[in-house]
Amino acid sequence: MLELPIITFAYLVAAVLFILSLRGLSSQETARRGNVFGMVGMAIAIVATLTIPHLDPNPALAGSILVGAAIGGVLAARVGMTQMPELVALLHSFVGLAAVLVGYSVELHTHGEAGAIEHVEVYIDVLIGALTFTGSVLAFLKLRGSVSGKPMLLPGRHAANLIMLIASVVLAYLYVHEGALWPLAAGTAIACVLGVHLVAAIGGADMPVVVSMLNSYSGWTAAAAGFMLRNNLLIVTGALVGSSGAILSYIMCRAMNRSIWNVIFGGFGAEAPKPAAGAPAAPQGDVQDIDHATLAHKLLDAKSIIIVPGYGMAVARAQHAVRELTEILRGHGKEVRFAIHPVAGRLPGHMNVLLAEANVPYDIVLEMDEINADFPTTDVVIVIGANDIVNPAAEDDPSSPIAGMPVLQVWKSKLVVVNKRSRATGYAGIDNPLFYKPVTRMLFGDARDAVEKVVAALRAQ
Repeated sequence: MLELPIITFAYLVAAVLFILSLRGLSSQETARRGNVFGMVGMAIAIVATLTIPHLDPNPALAGSILVGAAIGGVLAARVGMTQMPELVALLHSFVGLAAVLVGYSVELHTHGEAGAIEHVEVYIDVLIGALTFTGSVLAFLKLRGSVSGKPMLLPGRHAANLIMLIASVVLAYLYVHEGALWPLAAGTAIACVLGVHLVAAIGGADMPVVVSMLNSYSGWTAAAAGFMLRNNLLIVTGALVGSSGAILSYIMCRAMNRSIWNVIFGGFGAEAPKPAAGAPAAPQGDVQDIDHATLAHKLLDAKSIIIVPGYGMAVARAQHAVRELTEILRGHGKEVRFAIHPVAGRLPGHMNVLLAEANVPYDIVLEMDEINADFPTTDVVIVIGANDIVNPAAEDDPSSPIAGMPVLQVWKSKLVVVNKRSRATGYAGIDNPLFYKPVTRMLFGDARDAVEKVVAALRAQ
């Protein structure tokens, strides 16, 4: 067993590595290094914890660690980038559930004889953990498509949230002063319902922010568990994750012209948009198709090209074909760039990771604010599997669920080619007037198959 000063030093080293990991993950160029720092830090933390002098070695503990490591390794190897967003949401639920179980373990171990401060720590840990658990499970089901992405806006939902919050505070008072188990159990049940209710009220277009917020919740849960277990590393790590997740959520909301309170509470303080009188329920018009050979010809005639990737590219695993297309066009002297919307895909940075996996140069991958003004001077824009992030209704239709959200203004270019499997709506569940604009051509089909056919047509010319 290690002595406590050595364990404290190991925790300090792990905390520094976690900070370096977050710093590395802030850039694509240093993301791999950041991941390595995080893994090494976690390994040091686990070894140090298992060598605490008063910890009684337990075969069940060792077995559970090995089983968990094996499951995690299999998931990491088998899960593709398409399923990564829902996997992240599911992992957040594990953090919440672990916090709840640890909280109840502490309560049962002390038999309710702990002091008021300890009871407050247990209650906060269990409350945030339960909310994170059920909210993350519902987010996982939404991202997986098992549950509709449309917001469930129940009448009086904000009053219900307020009542549940007040009830949680009252139960916290009873638990702290009485030390009985039933207020903790009742508070846990309310937190579980609140987690489902908050996430259910959030629409599909805002789900990337929800995933980021759940990441923040999981961090604060870990920090609360750290106070409860008197573990400094848990406190530091939880605070890092919680604060970074909250800051990222705030940045994303600003980029989407959303209030973070509206996202968290499903539109709190804002009235639901009402359709304009006499306005059609959905845009009307005919779409114009384009074939692969014609698109290849247009690309060869163009000077500037922007590619807008979306979730459809991830589903089709078309990023490598897109990289090949990019190399061919750049080989012909074309200016090719990528436009990334803050909420493209189902996870913050989802498209960046996909393009990095395919070795697309970092310097031609630009954020929305960096490239939106360039669309009017762009010859061809190729939208691959994106929908809501290029929907002009966000600017033109005040009654749209995505009204006010900044979008990539692809329709201002000379030619827009939209690759989709069908004319189906996007994750927000609304039609896209872009499909009917005179500058738009539709290239229907699987993204990888479509891009590969365009590549073949370019090679043949």
